[in-house]
Amino acid sequence: MCYGSEVAKILVSLRGNVIYLFTTVLLIDLGNILTQTGWVARVVIAILLLFSIISWSMIFQKLGFFGRIRRESDQFLRIFRATHGVANPQALASAGSPFASVYSAGYRELQTQMSGTLGGPTAPRLKSLQAVTANMQVASADEVRRAEKGMSWLATTGSVSPFIGLFGTVWGIIDAFSGLGDAGSASLRAVAPGISEALLTTAAGLFVAIPAVIFYNQFLTNIRNLAQRLDTFALEVAAQIEKSFT
Repeated sequence: MCYGSEVAKILVSLRGNVIYLFTTVLLIDLGNILTQTGWVARVVIAILLLFSIISWSMIFQKLGFFGRIRRESDQFLRIFRATHGVANPQALASAGSPFASVYSAGYRELQTQMSGTLGGPTAPRLKSLQAVTANMQVASADEVRRAEKGMSWLATTGSVSPFIGLFGTVWGIIDAFSGLGDAGSASLRAVAPGISEALLTTAAGLFVAIPAVIFYNQFLTNIRNLAQRLDTFALEVAAQIEKSFT
């Protein structure tokens, strides 16, 4: 048992050292390549770096946003379904949940209709269930639009970044052939700087685009699921209101 734990510690330490050495060598090689690139490749890499920073900030923001609304929505739905009635939204927790906003919109319309029938000879009754449902649908659309903020940037990054890298690739190849013509002979030393620029900008474009496309598709799925759940919840609330006030 002790022998196995010691071996595991050695493997973990060795893996950490290998990762450190690989990262160091990679950074040194990238630094050497960047010092040999021209101004066009540096401008392309700077633009891609800007796209990457904004995209990753948007990705982390969206991850936190969807994680938060998932927790708050689960809590709200659990409390709402435990009440078995149309309760005041202030009595329900998770006010920041999209479901709470949809429910509050329907409840406000319900209160408006019910207040107009107070003081009459008959008990307060619902005037228009369709109006309550329409208000909830409007609130649902607003919540979906709020969840969609920033998605256009991820889509733009995923579609444009490879072409920005491709521009650097074409320019690097042109530079390589130019160096070959200046050298007057076909040698690796003449074309190496241009080829390195081409490969570096291509890799940078893919490095920026791939995460943006992956998370865009994931967030788009989350938004579609949220829209479907909000529509279903609006129907559930409308059915509860119809059962209680008609």
